[in-house]
Amino acid sequence: MSTTAVPTTAPAEQVTGPAAKPPRTRRRGERSRSASAASHGILTVASLIALFPVAWLVYLSLGPDKDDYLHPGRIWSKMTFDNYAFVLQHTNFFEWLKSSLIVSLGTTVIGVMVAATTGYAVSRMRFPGYRKLMWVLLVTQMFPIAVLIVPMYQILSDLQLVDSYLGLVLVYCSTAVPYCAWLLKGYFDTIPFEIDEAGRVDGLSPFGTFFRLILPLARPGLAVAGFYSFITAFGEVAFASTFMLSDTKYTFAVGLQSFISEHDAQRHLMAATAVLVAIPVSAFFYLVQKNLVAGLTAGGTKG
Repeated sequence: MSTTAVPTTAPAEQVTGPAAKPPRTRRRGERSRSASAASHGILTVASLIALFPVAWLVYLSLGPDKDDYLHPGRIWSKMTFDNYAFVLQHTNFFEWLKSSLIVSLGTTVIGVMVAATTGYAVSRMRFPGYRKLMWVLLVTQMFPIAVLIVPMYQILSDLQLVDSYLGLVLVYCSTAVPYCAWLLKGYFDTIPFEIDEAGRVDGLSPFGTFFRLILPLARPGLAVAGFYSFITAFGEVAFASTFMLSDTKYTFAVGLQSFISEHDAQRHLMAATAVLVAIPVSAFFYLVQKNLVAGLTAGGTKG
């Protein structure tokens, strides 16, 4: 007579159930959900803080009265674009635009060209005093504008460049070139020297190597230098108000001052003009934005 043993315990899968999924392990450097949510929240708040002044300026520009900034809540019920129409039709807005673009683009072209050749020479060539040259450029940034205005005015007067676009462009270049030279020197240091040697092997002169091989690789750095030069010239007030004597040659920064006098302040028109002024700068930023991030970070390391 045969007997079969009856198992006293159930199979393991019946006791424990389906195999539980192992807990998900975070990869190295991966943020948790709470940390990611916190960082996104902080960035959102920071973005709102940065955008608030711009949005507030646009809101004030829609108020029809010059004292609406004292009672901003009343603007909502009487918004109008009359301020923009008045600025475009009854002021020298387009003269200011022309002057600002001539001066800003002139500063950008001349300043970046001089800064690029200076930065490349210091990065690649070891001539006597090349280190001192860069330190001299750095020292020039330490002088306040109030100290520089008088000697610069005397120099421009001797050269008969007072109240001229070229004179103001040269003044702005004296401010933009030192910083841009340092910036581009750091960027040129990241470009391998073998590229220069390959250019010489192919029979290129130093200038040919610079213009045909190095500059195309330095577009991000040039974009940053150009943007800095453009912004420096576009928004500067002290030099422009001192060296430009004709009201038809005022830049935007100087033209805005015409809305405020000793006994009157047309802040609603100033706000509308400021919004219109931001359009050319935004357009220029849009053109160079692809290279700005790469240009800002590439010069920080060498190799």
